[in-house]
Amino acid sequence: MYECFEVSVDDNVAHIKLNRPDDFNTMVPSFWNDLPLIVEQLDAEGAARVIVLSSTGKHFTAGMDLSVFTGGSGITAGGATEMGRQRSALWMLVQKLQDSFTAFERARMPVLAAIQGGCIGGGVDMVTAADMRYCSADAFFCIQEINIGMTADVGTLQRLPKLIPEGVARELAYTGDRMPAQRALEVGLVNQVFDDHASLVDGVLEIAARIAKRSPLAIWGTKETINYARDHSVADGLRQIAGWQTGMFQPGDMIEEMTAKGEKRDPSFEQIPPRPTAF
Repeated sequence: MYECFEVSVDDNVAHIKLNRPDDFNTMVPSFWNDLPLIVEQLDAEGAARVIVLSSTGKHFTAGMDLSVFTGGSGITAGGATEMGRQRSALWMLVQKLQDSFTAFERARMPVLAAIQGGCIGGGVDMVTAADMRYCSADAFFCIQEINIGMTADVGTLQRLPKLIPEGVARELAYTGDRMPAQRALEVGLVNQVFDDHASLVDGVLEIAARIAKRSPLAIWGTKETINYARDHSVADGLRQIAGWQTGMFQPGDMIEEMTAKGEKRDPSFEQIPPRPTAF
């Protein structure tokens, strides 16, 4: 169905798998169109409570494919000939690429990235938009853009300094050096390093399954609040969560959680509602 992805949903966990291993999962034009559509559909339906993003082959992704910049299906100026209009078309296109990853942040459920091998260029843009990152021992991260004479522009420079110490982020961005898995763990870019690719995917799916057992409404509220707090003052964040709780906190899920614990069973929660469609 998709050129770059396999998608499945099992026990409230959606699994998006990059699936062009022979091409190192480079990001061809269809990648940028399909990924936000997949995430937005999962979010709109509300059936998945967690999204796991993983990959196939030797490398998680080698980043942007050159076909995005060349050929009939790549980046164009939309037919514009005047210089200002050409530049404005590219300005809009860069924002379209950014939105492909911002879809992770807009989703009401957490996104967990499982990274093996190289996470290069656009791969760093992508995983920094996820809620959590995990990797295998052979993983490495590289802000490749500086190595090809450009400034990263799809999210790395905005998100990475909020995930790891700013000086470390600057060093990676200025040098284009590779950050190995153990260093990524030390600075907090990843939560855990697994021995190999298979144990990585199994481990992240197990974490996702634990999250999926929690109240999906409470998880949504938690993600909304953490994202808001990241971009606002403490006072603004406290005001935001007060407003959220006033409307969305009802006792039903808490009662079910407590009842399930007393009965030694997993709780059963109503799904979050689907997003409304156009009238």
